[in-house]
Amino acid sequence: MGFARTCSVALVGVEGVVVEVQADLEPGVAAFTLVGLPDKSLTESRDRVRAAVVNSGGEWPQKKLTVGLSPASVPKGGSGFDLAIASAVLGAAERIDPRVLADIVMIGELGLDGRVRPVRGILPAVLAAADAGYEQLVVPECAAAEAALVPGVSVLGVRSLRQLIAVLADEPVPEEEPDEAGRPDPLLAGLRMPGTGAATGMQGIGAQQDQGHDLADVVGQCSARTAVEVAAAGGHHLFLEGPPGAGKTMLAERLPAVLPRLDRQESLEVTAVHSVAGLLPPGKPLIDVPPYCAPHHSATMQSLVGGGAGYARPGAVSLAHRGVLFLDETPEFGSHALDALRQPLEAGHVVIARSAGVVRFPARFLMVLAANPCPCGRFSLRDSLCECPPSVIRRYQARLSGPLLDRVDLRVEVDPVSRAELAHRGPGGESTATVADRVRAARERAAARLAGTPWRTNSEVPGRELRNRWHAAAGAMDEAERSLERGTLTARGLDRVLRVAWTVADLLGHDRPGVTDVNLALQLRTGVPRGVPMALGALT
Repeated sequence: MGFARTCSVALVGVEGVVVEVQADLEPGVAAFTLVGLPDKSLTESRDRVRAAVVNSGGEWPQKKLTVGLSPASVPKGGSGFDLAIASAVLGAAERIDPRVLADIVMIGELGLDGRVRPVRGILPAVLAAADAGYEQLVVPECAAAEAALVPGVSVLGVRSLRQLIAVLADEPVPEEEPDEAGRPDPLLAGLRMPGTGAATGMQGIGAQQDQGHDLADVVGQCSARTAVEVAAAGGHHLFLEGPPGAGKTMLAERLPAVLPRLDRQESLEVTAVHSVAGLLPPGKPLIDVPPYCAPHHSATMQSLVGGGAGYARPGAVSLAHRGVLFLDETPEFGSHALDALRQPLEAGHVVIARSAGVVRFPARFLMVLAANPCPCGRFSLRDSLCECPPSVIRRYQARLSGPLLDRVDLRVEVDPVSRAELAHRGPGGESTATVADRVRAARERAAARLAGTPWRTNSEVPGRELRNRWHAAAGAMDEAERSLERGTLTARGLDRVLRVAWTVADLLGHDRPGVTDVNLALQLRTGVPRGVPMALGALT
């Protein structure tokens, strides 16, 4: 009787469970049995592994073969177990020393010719293996850079099963024939899942910076530019309302470049989500810039928050984790899809319950809503160009529910651009680099104040902690409290005004929010003028 075991990883969302892959050979009629709650794609590995072993020069054992995946109670799916199954079988057949395999984690799909293909979710799988105490991992060669992002592990990248057998058996490693120059590597196809980008509105990571999107391109819009800066500095959600062509989309597209670059922990979180979704850019294993996700208004609730048939997949809120989620033409989205955003907006994660299990995806994003004032987009208090009946305007604006808007910190009306502003040939507004420097300095002030707490930005601090530990100046909150008594602010809204006031104080270098800081925050929250200049430069 021959027995061997090695390890692989089963992914549940962006979290992994180390699975022991056991192979047992017994005398009897040649058969291959796979047990341990596998799905259809994993069951098919029997044929892939057999063909890969034979085509790699190995001999398939003509005995009764049983492969067990333990723990058997955890659902397992995907083709990432192929490499571990093939190694365990060869170990049981004594082609490889079983003692060498016991403490190695293997992740990869096998082609029928023995080539090792990459799979989605390499980074979260390696993170799970490292957390479980494993130090040696084998992954496909083209995914080795992604796996090497995890510190404290030794990663071996292989291109074929023949190479892996030679390494484990201490034999000369054969050279694989290189692909023809100029042709795309077919192995890279496993790193991306076709169709996911189009469904979620994901652009290439860092596309805003690469396309030269700069805030200096935005003409006028002093109030909206201030709101974008405050949103970036404190992580506050933003609602832009105005007629078509006023610059709402331009402002949203330039917001990711204003945000600070991701630190190491944030980069690993974002990269793990995009790895599971199959959206990692080729040749860029680590995402270090805030992502930008702009789904079309026909997106379903599952594409926004995650889900789908079978195993749940991350939605737009998770793909925008630590970045920007832009919902253009927000009233055109389905009401159920918009209301499903309430929970991730508050919690910073989304929990999806399916028959196959419960999955938790991170979803701490900065949401930007953009909407026209009416269906035709020309409604304004200044003129009468709009032909929409009042009842139609009310129904259109009511598509954004009160509970959803109550979670939005900043609401700004974007005015139409005048002819004089367009014809102005002098210097434009501040550039992205200038605003990003102020945002970075404000974040550093907030981080120093919040040191030793689980929060990093003002928008994350609970209202209870704000009221008890970080007070505004004496009398600064009087106007906001009167708004609460009049019913124009909710209790949640009052807490959000204080959060925004702290962000304004950080941008202006104040030790704590004063009357001007709170009034500006109240003005940004309600849209009602409070006699405070909207340009931050006028307040310094």
